[in-house]
Amino acid sequence: MQLTLDEISILCVYSAMAVYAIAFIAFSIDLAKRGAAATAAADAAARVEAKETVAVGAPRSPRSAVAAKPAASVAYGRSPALRVGVAMTVLAWLLHLSGTVLRGLAASRVPWANMYEFALTGTLIVTTVFLIVLVVVKLDLRFLGTFITGLVLVLLGIATVNFYVGVVPLPPALQSPWLVIHVFVASASVGLFALGFALSVVQLMQARRESILASAKAAKLTFLATLPDAVTLENLAYRINIIGFIMWTFTLMAGAIWAEKAWGRYWGWDTKEVWTFIIWVVYAGYIHARATRGWRGSRSAWLAIIGFSTVLFNFTVVNLFFKGLHAYSGL
Repeated sequence: MQLTLDEISILCVYSAMAVYAIAFIAFSIDLAKRGAAATAAADAAARVEAKETVAVGAPRSPRSAVAAKPAASVAYGRSPALRVGVAMTVLAWLLHLSGTVLRGLAASRVPWANMYEFALTGTLIVTTVFLIVLVVVKLDLRFLGTFITGLVLVLLGIATVNFYVGVVPLPPALQSPWLVIHVFVASASVGLFALGFALSVVQLMQARRESILASAKAAKLTFLATLPDAVTLENLAYRINIIGFIMWTFTLMAGAIWAEKAWGRYWGWDTKEVWTFIIWVVYAGYIHARATRGWRGSRSAWLAIIGFSTVLFNFTVVNLFFKGLHAYSGL
């Protein structure tokens, strides 16, 4: 029996999910080894400190254990598990891309006209942004591999199980070039917001660890000891979220222009329109608060996490349970 393009697309998506799972396991093994390496480096530093204390007769600061961090970080540029994780992510991305393109060919249009297709394209862009940052920008964020592949795997699983629909013709309102522009830019901004979200989560974990070290309490050195400090993570998240915010601003403007062409008005307080604006307000508040000195650190991280939560709420709850002109879930 000959398979249709849509059936081949589904096979590619399931294959991509399997490879994403392998990448997730490899990245998780890398994080576990990072923790072991950090602990071993800290023990070595403690032994050296003990010898110096005996020789000099004066104890050093408890923070000296942090000196083990650079050694562990350097060692993990050559981690086999890390290389496997990146390689598997690239392979999964190729399968994911093939499944998305084949879905578009099966439908004879761009593959983001319903929730299943948007999830397919959106998660593809999340992985694409992650790989571009690694390969093109050459910013080493491989430590986020567990978070990114895990998030993509979960979202793809939900999409294939709960959101899948067969290929159907476009509603009249979607038969416009703005579908390509508006939804693609929205998907790209969501990919950036997802990366910023992951950085903010790690930032909070790192800030907690640093506060324990600063208070001279006993702190277990986990994989966080091999990652950038909380301030560096915060700055990275801020820069990425700014780019995402600029693209989301364009999404909001493009949606208004498209609405005028489709329905004869720029704004109608439709549920989807309102939540798109809410997301814009939350991230605008995050950027403003981050630029204000008192809202740096954990406060700005929580705002970024709340912002991405509104994005997920808009994609899931609003699409599934609220009716309106933008009810294109396909379910």
